[in-house]
Amino acid sequence: MTENSQQPQAAPTSDLPTQYAPAEVEGKLYERWVERGYFAADAKSDKPAYTIVIPPPNVTGSLHLGHAFQHTLMDALTRRRRMQGYEALWLPGMDHAGIATQNKVEQQLAEEGKSRQDLGREEFVERVWQWKEEYGGKILGQMRRLGDGVDWDRERFTMDEGLSKAVQTIFKKLYDDELIYRAERIINWCPRCLTAISDIEVEYQEDDGELVSIRYGEGDETLVVATTRAETMLGDTAVAVHPDDERYRHLVGKRIKLPLTDRTIPVVADTHVDPEFGTGAVKVTPAHDPNDFAIGQRHGLESITVMDERAVLTVHGPFQGLDRFEARSAIVAALRSQGRIVAEKRPYVHSVGHCSRCRTTVEPRLSMQWWVKVAPLAQAAGDAVRDGRVAIHPADMSKRYFDWVDNMHDWCISRQLWWGHRIPVWYGPEGEVVCVGPDEEPPGTEAEGWKQDTDVLDTWFSSGLWPFSTLGWPERTPDLEKFYSTDVLLTGHDIIFFWVARMMMFGLYAMDGEVPFRTIALTGLVRDERGKKMSKSFGNVVDPLDWMDKYGSDAVRFTLARGANPGTDVPIGEDWVQASRNFANKIWNATRFALMNGATVEGPLPEPEELSATDRWILSRLNKTVAEVDAFYEDFQFAKLSDALYHFAWDEVFDWYVELSKTTFMAGGEPARISGRVLGEVLDVTLRLLHPVVPFVTETLWTTLTGGESVVVADWPKDSGFRDAAAEREIETLQQVITEVRRFRADQGLQPGQRVPARLTLDGTALAPHEAAIRQLLRLQPEGESFAATATLPVAGATVALDLSGTIDVAAERKRLAKDLAVAEKEKAQAEAKLGNEAFLAKAPDPVVEKIRTRLAKADEDIARIRTQLERLPQA
Repeated sequence: MTENSQQPQAAPTSDLPTQYAPAEVEGKLYERWVERGYFAADAKSDKPAYTIVIPPPNVTGSLHLGHAFQHTLMDALTRRRRMQGYEALWLPGMDHAGIATQNKVEQQLAEEGKSRQDLGREEFVERVWQWKEEYGGKILGQMRRLGDGVDWDRERFTMDEGLSKAVQTIFKKLYDDELIYRAERIINWCPRCLTAISDIEVEYQEDDGELVSIRYGEGDETLVVATTRAETMLGDTAVAVHPDDERYRHLVGKRIKLPLTDRTIPVVADTHVDPEFGTGAVKVTPAHDPNDFAIGQRHGLESITVMDERAVLTVHGPFQGLDRFEARSAIVAALRSQGRIVAEKRPYVHSVGHCSRCRTTVEPRLSMQWWVKVAPLAQAAGDAVRDGRVAIHPADMSKRYFDWVDNMHDWCISRQLWWGHRIPVWYGPEGEVVCVGPDEEPPGTEAEGWKQDTDVLDTWFSSGLWPFSTLGWPERTPDLEKFYSTDVLLTGHDIIFFWVARMMMFGLYAMDGEVPFRTIALTGLVRDERGKKMSKSFGNVVDPLDWMDKYGSDAVRFTLARGANPGTDVPIGEDWVQASRNFANKIWNATRFALMNGATVEGPLPEPEELSATDRWILSRLNKTVAEVDAFYEDFQFAKLSDALYHFAWDEVFDWYVELSKTTFMAGGEPARISGRVLGEVLDVTLRLLHPVVPFVTETLWTTLTGGESVVVADWPKDSGFRDAAAEREIETLQQVITEVRRFRADQGLQPGQRVPARLTLDGTALAPHEAAIRQLLRLQPEGESFAATATLPVAGATVALDLSGTIDVAAERKRLAKDLAVAEKEKAQAEAKLGNEAFLAKAPDPVVEKIRTRLAKADEDIARIRTQLERLPQA
């Protein structure tokens, strides 16, 4: 039998405190790990590489439960691979978070009575760098609290020199390949942040608005259109109807008067219009709606912008200078006075986009921006998954990925900010446009009439380069050679569209078809214990640091991992964290007991023929658990592997094996020495299996048990192949006997520690060697001369006869059980009456009927249980 134990490098010790205090050990252990370089990866190593790059958190951010959840899983993956002998690199870093960071510094300036315009661009950017050094990166310290085993020497920032060079390099390459262009298109615009924002930065919510129906045209040539944004009508350049709509066919090609203006606009036929929705006629405002812009492009319509960047109306007339919401009310009032309003609905609840940073209502706006032509890049990103070079896990998430990459629109990459990677394009005095690479000089000076584009790149542009820019690209560095392609991207399913797809596009493009990661492991989102999204407005947001302070980092980590089913949202509540803390305490107390009773990893593991059935059983179960946990890891089944470890450790090792071994330890001698060696083996392997998920408590216990340097660099356990089906059956039978007798004792109201005389008949079973353990666990004392069996329990071929005389008041117990039986029989009669009533069944909702069926089944179970208890009671 092959042993898994790590032979001690130093003398093991049994000197453990009586209680585990996470706060006293976690910080010290983490700093020791970092100081010893356990998390540092070596690009020159001959070991196989294993790489994960951390999804970079915002420099403005702090650790929330979503971070803690994903970091726990990434850390578990990396720690296990490191123990398996891989050169494991988990690379940390932060994103510069363009809008969020600029907003932070602008708020700081506002408190000083200043604006960024007062400072000017160069001084403002310098101020942001100062803010970053002073306040940014709070989350990095919090990652240490969680136990993240990242290589801190390789920490990157999307605005550092190397990554900035990568951004400029790929922009130039895309530009030269005609995959970047500048054009006027509809974008999401925030009138507060004064910049275009990406789709992911738009959060939709149900708002109370208004739906106003307006009559366009005069006389027989009129149509009615409905809108929630009446202020945009001043920019209408057409009314569209479906080409097959007979109601309006006579108007197609004609021009009708646009109310409140001196303009006429055409009626156009377009298949985008749904003739069944509303009146079947829609106003077309190409400069202020993406669908209208597309209609305008198809029909050659003029695009009229009616609002400036602050959403203030700019059209000449009585509404000029009004904010969009003020203009909305004024325009509706003006239309009402002219008799143009056909209908008004208030409130009209509809979905409205808001800027995720400042909550301002987003305005679709026609704007000159820089774009990436995504078609060829998206095709490559889709093909890499289709041909199996990249696996998406769980596999059913692949459809969502393909829905995105196969229908992707060109990507707006410019932002009207000062903080970020400035677009490397210069405009000359004669209309020249020059894109400059990282090693090139600008084509001219400002004095010569040359000016650099004032926009910066979308933050997602630089983070899209993360898997290879962090490893040194565009240089062919040793890190890039060793650690690219990365192995796993683990991230939430909510950003598969916005980040994952873009990393795929850029990675394949920049690295000549080499994929950025081999597996995309998608997680769910963390929710509260009732399954609700965590939100400040709901008052259910949890700071994981509070739970770490109260219960320890291991408890938080284990709770998160135990809820991590692939692609499925994770509900979490404080009770579950407390239960995980109890598990950590159980591990501590059981290991401490084992050490006090001779558990050791010293010396070879005895051969199977030298072991008791109990020892062979636990070693067989141990190896099955190793195999099971390995399979779950390879399938990213964190919840299942955590559950398997929990039940093996708590139920089989601590509750059964340790308890069954107590009689052996008390007896002493060679059997006790052998059991001590087996228990040491089991604890050693179990602690190593648990370590990736609960690193702190396992480090303390494993080094104490084995005398080893650190479990961080210990070998990952291997399934030795040892199985003993006969021993497993024998111990399962033993468990069945003990469980059944315990249940009977509880039913009779006996206290757990109350001793009862008993006669055990174990002939014909394999349980004879276990009689001492059975008596110890069941608190059964030997039968005396006056023994008279008042209850006999036949279980699994064995017979346990008990003398309960003097231990319980039989008459009182019969009276109590008779009362319980009457209640159960009444419940059954009521349920049967309802289920037998055809009129009731015809009217009652299915859930109500099902609930009554459940009550009936429960009543039947109670009746059977109580009658059995009555039959087993001694005769009075």
